[in-house]
Amino acid sequence: MIPGTAEALLAVVRTTHAELHRGATPAGIGLDSRLEQDLGFDSLARVELLQRVERTFGVALPEATLQTALTPRDLLAAIAVAPTHAAAPAFARASTGPPPATGGPAPVPAAAATLVEVLDWHVEAHPGRTQIILLTEGDAEERVDYRHLREVAGAVAAGLQGLGLQPRQTVAIMLPTSREYFFAYFGVLLAGGIPVPIYPPARPAQIEEHVRRHIGILANAGAGILVTVPEAMPVARLLEAGVPGLRRVVTVAGLTADSPPTPVALRADDIAFIQYTSGSTGNPKGVVLTHANLLANIRAIGQAIGVTPVDVFVSWLPLYHDMGLISAWLVSLYFGNPLVVMSPLAFLARPERWLWAIHRHRGTLSAAPNFAFELCLRRLADAPPAGLDLSSLRLLACGAEPVNPDTLRRFAERFAGSGLRPGALTPVYGLAEATVGLLVPPLGRGPWVERIDRDAFTRMGEARPAAPGHAHALAFVSWGRPLPGHQVRVVDGAGQELGERVEGRLEFKGPSAAGGYYRNPEQTRRLFHGDWLDSGDQAYAVAGEFFITGRVKDIIIRGGRNIYPHELELAVGELAGVRKGCVAVFGSPDPAAGTERLVVLAETHAVDPAGRAALQAAIARRVLEVLGEPADEVALAPPGTVLKTSSGKVRRSACRELYEAGRIGARRRAVGWQVSRLVLAAAGLRVRRGLALAGGWGYALRVGLLFAFVAPLTWLVTALLPRPEWAWAAGRAAARGFLRLCGTPVQVQGLEHLPPPGQVHVLVANHASYLDGIVLAAALPRHVGFVAKRELLGQFVPRIYLRRLGVEFVERFDVRQGAEDAARLAAAVAGGRSLAFFPEGTFTPTPGLRPFHLGAFAAAAHARVPVVPVAIRGSRAWLRADQWRPRRSPLAVVICPPVLPIDGAEGFGEAVRLRDAARAGILRHCGEPEADATSP
Repeated sequence: MIPGTAEALLAVVRTTHAELHRGATPAGIGLDSRLEQDLGFDSLARVELLQRVERTFGVALPEATLQTALTPRDLLAAIAVAPTHAAAPAFARASTGPPPATGGPAPVPAAAATLVEVLDWHVEAHPGRTQIILLTEGDAEERVDYRHLREVAGAVAAGLQGLGLQPRQTVAIMLPTSREYFFAYFGVLLAGGIPVPIYPPARPAQIEEHVRRHIGILANAGAGILVTVPEAMPVARLLEAGVPGLRRVVTVAGLTADSPPTPVALRADDIAFIQYTSGSTGNPKGVVLTHANLLANIRAIGQAIGVTPVDVFVSWLPLYHDMGLISAWLVSLYFGNPLVVMSPLAFLARPERWLWAIHRHRGTLSAAPNFAFELCLRRLADAPPAGLDLSSLRLLACGAEPVNPDTLRRFAERFAGSGLRPGALTPVYGLAEATVGLLVPPLGRGPWVERIDRDAFTRMGEARPAAPGHAHALAFVSWGRPLPGHQVRVVDGAGQELGERVEGRLEFKGPSAAGGYYRNPEQTRRLFHGDWLDSGDQAYAVAGEFFITGRVKDIIIRGGRNIYPHELELAVGELAGVRKGCVAVFGSPDPAAGTERLVVLAETHAVDPAGRAALQAAIARRVLEVLGEPADEVALAPPGTVLKTSSGKVRRSACRELYEAGRIGARRRAVGWQVSRLVLAAAGLRVRRGLALAGGWGYALRVGLLFAFVAPLTWLVTALLPRPEWAWAAGRAAARGFLRLCGTPVQVQGLEHLPPPGQVHVLVANHASYLDGIVLAAALPRHVGFVAKRELLGQFVPRIYLRRLGVEFVERFDVRQGAEDAARLAAAVAGGRSLAFFPEGTFTPTPGLRPFHLGAFAAAAHARVPVVPVAIRGSRAWLRADQWRPRRSPLAVVICPPVLPIDGAEGFGEAVRLRDAARAGILRHCGEPEADATSP
């Protein structure tokens, strides 16, 4: 070894430690200092350290060093035998292209009701097609086709049944990314059991303490069998004593049997697996997901992003996490496209390996949390590797933790020269309670980032766009629209749906929504608000897309893992020297890492340096014991620093503000005054929101009273007028007056596009609300005959009113009668009568322009008259479907240029052309996205 290597290595360790802990570097760092326990290097910090070591000494450390090196002395030994950096690593070989798909692209198993049926369908259709390409150490590849996956999974299933596993019993799977994980998961399903994925240890040497942290999960799941790595076998007896009901700890190799498994009948509503939302809470929450949930979400994701068998998904995401298990693997398995997968440790050790895997295998799809993109930016700080080609990517999703818009921007710019498409990189939103996916932006658009006025948002929850150049604006990114067949809304504290650009709690429902938490009825009750599920996130909506603004609870997300503060606060509070109940644990954003720093703030009476240093070390050890990873910073503070509510609950957000302002430990002259000010500010916010809520109900009452006065009077006048034109004029005056008195007059644009008086035309408008008829009556200066549903003829009041206006009625449900009505309307237009249609036929609470029926356009094509598209904007927000509480919202009508008939064109093709052109004009101006055809 070169003399001075040890000193140079320790210099690198000290520099990295100083940056990690903001300059607080102990003098005693030596070759035998433990990287985690003594120096506080978590997994991401260890990655950074190894990268700096490689750069300093010009070597390529084995990927296993990330797991095996516990001290600087271990790093020193690794340096001594490590090869120098090669000109190009093995994983940077030339592109191989996608693996061959035996038999060519195939249809999907649309009729499958369970995951086992999906696998069997593929085995029947193309058993030799590659499903999994596992990248291992040294760039070796292990391939698994559908037949091999089914055969080994069947052997595992037989072994589980031989151990006495009964249908619908749980089996915990604690395995790293490997062939064994895939075999174990389907083996449990084939045996009739319920898989329970839990995250594996970072190092086999820590298997016992790691599994002990999972005692709560294993007990809640009632797991009788744990499938894990061979290193766990020596601690089986301890686990059996600590976890009620746990009978066996086994490996995949020890499970496989020669005999076939006993077939077990599975139903769509059987549990396909339980996804625990945290690995370290005292009260675990296991999300119950059925086969129906999974397949609904998989199919919706596939429809939203257009997955086909020729796609290639490249992933390093851990398989115990729903994003890696479902979004990467099970989606690929369903649609028949190969999954190229490597271990998370391989990515952490060399982030560029992920990018080269995309290059080599011509990956079209991939996903990662925000911190992964930051890691790539730091690792490839100078420039992307020469020859790297990312042009095959059509979707690179960022999710699983808060997204930093600046990270996405810098990543897109850095790798644009490597062929990364501008619109490929995009945020996606999901949660375990929705199976995995919930919101996806339009493909190819890229991130939509809004700059929001900070004062209006923090005070009133109103997401007002900031003025250009606003120095303190907040930046939020759109996570997109709901997946096909799903609904999302934003509600206030009372569960009332909010209008656009108002922050509230995000709720959702749909076929992939979970049924609740496993053996946890209390948390399940809290999850549901009627038939809507609470996401636990805050958000606001704009044009059918949703901007996530923060977490309702103070969950800390670091490196893609959720950390819950409460248990740490309790554990640290038990230490001698810490004031019990005076501990705050919170996350603080770390832009450099693209994730959150874990900060522990504890009050103490200790003042001498030695005592405080010993207490900090004790707290660091306790955090490591509870979480399995260290805190980023342990801050000691004098009594009275940790702020609380009047009921004694820790105010973590306020403590975080103190920390980020650098005021921890600073002398404060008026603590009581500061607390009182915070309490008053909170009370003021509640009062303002209460007034806003009262104002909303007051507005609704005002509108109701106005309608109760105007509507009967308008009906009576209309009923007495002999001519439809006169009735229209009276109705128009009433509509304009009513909306003006409501404080929402209609803004009209494009009146010049209306045909001159006497010219026959067909007018078509989008339909978003019960209000649309009133809005059109107020906006249009001349009479036009409306077309309405025939059901209204059965109601006396609407029948009299609408007939006086000259409304035409059509049948919506009887096909024969509907065809006759369409012919009658076409004849009316050909006879010289202008008509107005709502070609969507109905409306829903969910924003979005639905498909148009052809009747209006067939009439226009038959009569050779122009179609006038009219876009109504704001009426859905003013009065949604199935609701009778109006909300103040601006109303606008945009009259688009007419779509003229083409000389000589007629029939079905011309009707379709008129429809598509009119719909495109309305879509541009209605302020809503294009609705999914499966939306309710």
